[in-house]
Amino acid sequence: MKLNRNFNLLLTGQSLANIGDVLYIVSVIYLIFELTGSATAAAFVPFTITASMFLSNTLTPLLMQRFNLKWLLTGSQMGKNALLILLACLLPQLSLSNYYVLFLLIGMVALLDGCANPVTQTLIPNYVESEQLLKANGIAETVTQSIQTAMWFVGSSLLIWLSANDLVWLTAALFFLSSLLLCGLESVNITPSKEQSKRQQITQGWQTVSASPVLKRIAWMDVLETVAGTVWIAAILYVFVSDALSAGEQWWGFINGSFFLGLITGSLFCLHFSDRIEQKLSQFIFLGAFSGSLATILFGLNSLPLLALLLSFLVGLFGQIKNIPQQTVVQTSVPKGQLPMVFTTLGAIGTGTFGIASLIMGVLADSFGIRGVFVLSGILLAAVSLVAYKGRVLLWRTVQE
Repeated sequence: MKLNRNFNLLLTGQSLANIGDVLYIVSVIYLIFELTGSATAAAFVPFTITASMFLSNTLTPLLMQRFNLKWLLTGSQMGKNALLILLACLLPQLSLSNYYVLFLLIGMVALLDGCANPVTQTLIPNYVESEQLLKANGIAETVTQSIQTAMWFVGSSLLIWLSANDLVWLTAALFFLSSLLLCGLESVNITPSKEQSKRQQITQGWQTVSASPVLKRIAWMDVLETVAGTVWIAAILYVFVSDALSAGEQWWGFINGSFFLGLITGSLFCLHFSDRIEQKLSQFIFLGAFSGSLATILFGLNSLPLLALLLSFLVGLFGQIKNIPQQTVVQTSVPKGQLPMVFTTLGAIGTGTFGIASLIMGVLADSFGIRGVFVLSGILLAAVSLVAYKGRVLLWRTVQE
């Protein structure tokens, strides 16, 4: 696939930002744990991020109809750069009495991230020809998951040689470089509707999703899949490794790495066989969900660490085989002008569901056992495959310009 200049700039700029995001979260979690000695306080970092991104996804439609998407994305990275510089300057003064300031800054960064994600997803179909869209999504997902896999290890290792403050400065530099690259993108505007009130602009995406049979079905699939995916959060997976596998804590890292390797492999599979998948999007969405269901249930019933590595790899692989075609369906199911509102709505549904489901899964794990929640996750993915199968006619890619 020959990549065009805009896609190259977008992918490179967002890749630098994604590297910075991981380094920044690693440094902040380390700082909070060093200051408080509390794992609970450190665990509130992802909770704060999720809550802030939900709020951002809800309010972003107001910005998308007022600002050029290129400058909205660039501005979000510039804002993150400014916040990281502020954080780096404040770190020497932080103590146990005022570390709550960290959570305020974390929330503000997440607000900007919640704006950047749907804008990026909207820009891809504006910069890439329709027939190359699935390949572009495959490339973007491969790069993103590779960064996620590598940078958690790299970020933790860098703390051996660099202080957390140095890591924050490095992150700020990455956000600055990302901003410079994104400035070179071509402008993409969303024509605002002057007749709409602010409330109508916020709810427009929800109305579009509810009025579209294919988007409504995908939203339900997202809810079920997000609930199912909460079993893979660090706290639950760590308990599974300890109690169900009777393995050392290093296996938690191995299984995490295997899962992300599965995601990367799934992205490469979609990229390599994009022409074939392009013709059978609905079948691959069903296949990915159903196969992921079986792999998750087997993972929950398994007691062998080595087999757990293989099964976690398969869960990641089949999840990506489902997600990339599904994203392509979303990008081509409505006119491009409606995509920002659609993605902010789906993002709000995802982050809101994840925040609530994470707490519920923790309670269920304590009540019914750690194996039970993985079996439940597999059943939920089976429900996703059923929804996909029943809506297979709707899930054909329909391009509407």
